[in-house]
Amino acid sequence: MRNKKFIYLVVLGFLSFGAITGCKKSNDTPEGPETPPVVTPPNGTRDELTKDSIFLYGKELYYWNTSLPTYEMFNPRGFSSNEAELYAMTQYSLNPSTGKPYEYTNTPGDPKYSFFDYTAATTGKTGVLKASANGSANDYGFSVQYNNETDLRVKYVYPNSPAAQQGLTRGCRITGVNGRTDLTYPGAVNFLSSAIFGTNPAVTLAYNDIAGNAKTAVITSSLYTINPIFFTNVYTVGTKKVGYIVFNSFTDNATAAISSVFAGFATQGVSELIVDLRYNGGGYVTTATDMINLIAPAGETGNTMFTSYYNNYLQSITTAQRKASVLAHQPLLDDGGKLQTFTSGVNGKYATYADLNYSPTAADNIEKFAKSGSLTLNRVYFIVSDYTASASELTINSLKPVMEVKLIGRTTYGKPVGFFPIRIDKVDMYIPEFETKNKLGVGGYYSGLTVDKESAEDLTKAWGDEKETLLSYALLYAKTGGFVTTATKTASLSTSTTVMPAKLSVAELRALDEKLDPNGFKGMVMTPHKKF
Repeated sequence: MRNKKFIYLVVLGFLSFGAITGCKKSNDTPEGPETPPVVTPPNGTRDELTKDSIFLYGKELYYWNTSLPTYEMFNPRGFSSNEAELYAMTQYSLNPSTGKPYEYTNTPGDPKYSFFDYTAATTGKTGVLKASANGSANDYGFSVQYNNETDLRVKYVYPNSPAAQQGLTRGCRITGVNGRTDLTYPGAVNFLSSAIFGTNPAVTLAYNDIAGNAKTAVITSSLYTINPIFFTNVYTVGTKKVGYIVFNSFTDNATAAISSVFAGFATQGVSELIVDLRYNGGGYVTTATDMINLIAPAGETGNTMFTSYYNNYLQSITTAQRKASVLAHQPLLDDGGKLQTFTSGVNGKYATYADLNYSPTAADNIEKFAKSGSLTLNRVYFIVSDYTASASELTINSLKPVMEVKLIGRTTYGKPVGFFPIRIDKVDMYIPEFETKNKLGVGGYYSGLTVDKESAEDLTKAWGDEKETLLSYALLYAKTGGFVTTATKTASLSTSTTVMPAKLSVAELRALDEKLDPNGFKGMVMTPHKKF
């Protein structure tokens, strides 16, 4: 997504805000108010007016806006912080299939989807998207995870990052961090989070490389360009050629590189494809649609890929309501980042988000397939985990109706909604504003997409190792048409047995991802390209 700075009227003209992009959404559309909420809060401090704005924006734009109470009942100024207010605002809308809020998590105070970014207002860039979407980062460039309670492994390393330059790779076993050698779960988790993802300018590691050789490295945080393609290869499976790509995030700078990889697959005669999205939390919808069009059958060109749904108020907004909407003060820039003159629009000067058509029947909200490249596939496998979210799930859900799709790993995160940032004074607010459904009208996967073959991953193996559990299942299916293999005989047990370190549960691993991979972004963002 492109970073865009907007200044303009907020709630009743008290504050300035900026909006960066527009998104896509799906599933059953919640009902919306027939008229925009009209509230005239009294004058207040800057902090009080910000709290007013948070609620009033949510009342109009939040996907589940009808669940929110009135301004007087909610009392935005009564909350101790912006975060406390946002959390409260996200807990009204209940998912009927679970009886819990759509944004429920096991961590009180932490909504599943909504959040604030305080970086953008001070730097002009959307800081929370840096490593996952905006194509650059300023950190060490690696993440870790526990293979078991005593075995801490490097989960991934961004190419060309400081960690990569020091020789760190996936599968390395970390044996010491800043001199500490007791890295046992769970006692070392907070220490690791601070040491690797805190504000320290450098981290000192002791580790064993993938071959078991003991090494040390001092990694200094620095700026680097994100390359989300971690690994590619082509495997010969019988008479088939099977392509494999490990893709970590839908950044705004990845399309050319993805197209090049897929062109190589086509040249080598690839007929089945493995897309590894196990750590991919999403990113830009435009990049996701580019990948979808590289994978999809040519015969789908012109057919619906997915449709976006906003709340009913936005879907049926009248001319008068458009003029009163907060969106009327958010400019819709062209591809060059310039204002678009639009004298017949709501403000009579330039195009704004209030000039867009939010109806699901509008052409702007129906994405069509447009096959690109020459790769022709019989089947695609997606390797996924509970970290696989949003634009990744959109990619999978869009392809399911048009070709054979197999999912391997763990149930995905569950985020069929997306957003565009809302600038409120010195903070950008991200709340779900839309949802997406595929060509069959299927969406609503709030509990995640279930897999065809469930399995844990093997953090001891390098990318592309055919013995790595999840990759091996995909290659097995390509070879045999199934996930079942004949069990090998094992030696008889001796009189003594070895107690193996405990593996972590799915819930524990999910919680660890928030601690040991905090820079990841789970979301889908899309900039409307409407020209006026």
